[in-house]
Amino acid sequence: MRQHSLILGVAAAALLAACKPADPPAAPAAVAPVDTPTSTHAFNADINEADYAELVKTLASDEFEGRGPGTQGEDKTVEYIKAQFERLGLQPGNKGDWFQTVPMVVTEADPATSMTIDVDGKPHALKFGPDMVVGTRTGEKEVKIDGSELVFVGYGVDAPEHNWNDYAGVDVKGKTVVLLINDPGFHAQDEQLFEGKRMTYYGRWTYKFEEAARKGAAAAIIIHDDAGASYGWDVVKNSWSGPQYDLPAKDDPEPRLPAQGWITGSQAKTLFADAGLDVDALRAAAGKRGFKAVPMKAKMSLDLKSTSSEKSSRNVIGMLPGSEKSDEAVVYMAHWDHLGKHEGETGDNIYNGAVDNATGVAGVIEIAEKFARSESKPKRSVVFLAVTLEESGLLGSKYYVAHPSIPMDKTVAVINMDAMSVAGRSKDMTVVGMGNSELENILADAVKPQNRVLKMEASPESGFYFRSDHFNFAKAGVPALYAKGGTDLVDGGVDGGKAAEADYRDKRYHKAADQYDASWKLDGIVEDLNALYIVGNTVANDGSWPNWLKTSAFRAKRDAMMAAKK
Repeated sequence: MRQHSLILGVAAAALLAACKPADPPAAPAAVAPVDTPTSTHAFNADINEADYAELVKTLASDEFEGRGPGTQGEDKTVEYIKAQFERLGLQPGNKGDWFQTVPMVVTEADPATSMTIDVDGKPHALKFGPDMVVGTRTGEKEVKIDGSELVFVGYGVDAPEHNWNDYAGVDVKGKTVVLLINDPGFHAQDEQLFEGKRMTYYGRWTYKFEEAARKGAAAAIIIHDDAGASYGWDVVKNSWSGPQYDLPAKDDPEPRLPAQGWITGSQAKTLFADAGLDVDALRAAAGKRGFKAVPMKAKMSLDLKSTSSEKSSRNVIGMLPGSEKSDEAVVYMAHWDHLGKHEGETGDNIYNGAVDNATGVAGVIEIAEKFARSESKPKRSVVFLAVTLEESGLLGSKYYVAHPSIPMDKTVAVINMDAMSVAGRSKDMTVVGMGNSELENILADAVKPQNRVLKMEASPESGFYFRSDHFNFAKAGVPALYAKGGTDLVDGGVDGGKAAEADYRDKRYHKAADQYDASWKLDGIVEDLNALYIVGNTVANDGSWPNWLKTSAFRAKRDAMMAAKK
């Protein structure tokens, strides 16, 4: 997948020191020992369904309380992962420590917060949750905005290489920008704009808020739509309610808005209509060249009260030192965190995150076991990394990339596992962001004996390539592979695969229903993990330095990094 050089330069600002490991922050105060689950399960040296199921079932159990960062659930989770790494005989991967402390600011908006938008003298009070969600990344306990003028800025994109600037000719300093999710080419279905249906980083909400901050806006509000976001309003509401996590500003120089959030599509339609505007017509206009920002006859007022505290979370790092080139490494990674417990909700309020992402962590441990139990040890080191705060903006991996165990210019490749498919064996293997790196060639050879082929993700418009932790490595120039089971199922075909994806997306993704299910078909994951093991084992032993493909915008970063070593 092509990315754009301007964004890489901006988004990688926090990673300028990535090639040289920096000193980590001081360790947090000692915490009381926690009881971790004990098991009589006898693990096998090879990757198999029973071992994998045991790991997922444990990590996704209620005992881990949804694996929320900064909670008792975190303590149990990281201790359990550490115990698994110790069982395998791995070495602590962070300068003699199993853990890497990731500083974080925890902010939780008062759910009683309301946003008032005055449209041409007619006030609209939007309620937190059903109508809108809003928060601050500044760490401030109160953010007041009084009568900030609203400006519709289309997709909120400034991309010189595309000759596109939604902010051209308008000054938004102190104003509230209202914008659309995804890329200009998406809703217009225009393959000539950006990458058409396939989302670029310009389409991600993270970019849109950062760009609005760079332009000096007081606040930014994204209009939600299911197709553009690739998920429903419940996902937005669940993800933005409760504690929100950020790196401290000193550890993340990317710009921040005083307030940022989303409103529902129905609320937007009403607000625009009262302002004499048609949101659907403006969406169509915003997807065409020559679009100009539209000042609205509306003002936004907000008194956002939040609780804020400084805490820390932990990455877990295990390492199998290389037998010949221990200073070079292949990294296997997955995020251990999920959404924790949602206090105040009736019924089941534990968001167990079984698929997202107990499946990925279990995969890392299973592959680590195969490496550790092999008779011949890899020539290069292999790092097994379980990161925190993925659900909060890929923060754990972002911090690791800036403070790596092995420098980025010595990190040969990273293989990421996130939300593995539990639908059974497939005739294909999905490579998210396919067409980016030479690692895909190794994977293609690895799946041939399984009678499988590689395919790109079914919904490139969802921007999954920018929504998981490998992306921070990619921005730093390290070739990254994110792959998992395909959609053409051996038992069920393409229709069965699409149905399984839709069922998870609609009923379980970021919901309390994402729980371990004994009826899962794990034979496909065994094939996936064996293929990913082959990729890492090949690179760990053949001495090669796989690169990005020439068409990838990450290539220049890696080439410059490697040239600087000579």
